[in-house]
Amino acid sequence: MGTARIRKLVTVVEETLSEMGRKIDPPTRRAAAIAVIENPLAGRYEADLEPLMVIGEELGGLLGRKCVEALGIEPGQAQSYGKAALVGENGELEHAAAILHPRLGKPLRAAVEKGAALVPSNKKRGAMGHPLDIPLGHKDAAYVRSHFDGMEVQVNDAPRANEILVAVAVTDSGRPLPRVGGLTHEEAEGKDGLR
Repeated sequence: MGTARIRKLVTVVEETLSEMGRKIDPPTRRAAAIAVIENPLAGRYEADLEPLMVIGEELGGLLGRKCVEALGIEPGQAQSYGKAALVGENGELEHAAAILHPRLGKPLRAAVEKGAALVPSNKKRGAMGHPLDIPLGHKDAAYVRSHFDGMEVQVNDAPRANEILVAVAVTDSGRPLPRVGGLTHEEAEGKDGLR
């Protein structure tokens, strides 16, 4: 592994088998992979956030691959993705931004093949066990409304004050029983990240 000092990795898969009394067949499935890492910049202001950007690049591929493996799918079968980070009390939101934005996306896109659309993101500060919502959107076409979703995760002992919880979520489908119109997964072209 690179420079990320990982204390814990957690992977979780959620399958929805029924909704409103209706069977979901096949079930909608989403997976989240979480890394609990040491925050190398905790407790101080640092103008240069490069160490966190490097960590983001390392974690994008690692967590993306873990999600795809947990779902038991080929990378190209992934349909939506998202990313989020929860900073412990001795960190700042900009630490989460440095991990999530400049470099995490490219290796995540490689892990799910293509990924023409922006990766939805969320960042917040919280204590151990604090829940974190990972926003989800279609990986190739932002206008696919059936894939606007989210996945909540939490780790009971993370983040500690000097840690960051970094999470990626990947799905093999959209929401159960989608019916708000818009572009469908099958209609998505993925050329411009929108349609």
